[in-house]
Amino acid sequence: MKRIVGTVLLALAIVALVLYAVDWGVWRVRAARGGGVGSVDVTWFQVAELKGGKEQFYPDGEGPVPCSQSVFPQGGANPCWYVAKHPVIFEH
Repeated sequence: MKRIVGTVLLALAIVALVLYAVDWGVWRVRAARGGGVGSVDVTWFQVAELKGGKEQFYPDGEGPVPCSQSVFPQGGANPCWYVAKHPVIFEH
């Protein structure tokens, strides 16, 4: 039983590495052709710590955030699909 679980985990790790490598390759080709990077508008909030473990949120504006047009984070940016699903950024 342990051998089967180990084999399945190893296979999943290999599949994840291959998927990331393919995603990186596709992103690099897009970036070389002038694409691969997009932007998504987000809203920023500053978070202030208060007494008693409470927090106060202050709006800090809206604007575009660079993102990679890929499945996984590439080039130091989150994927655009992830940023679009999380359009609010809280900064402490």
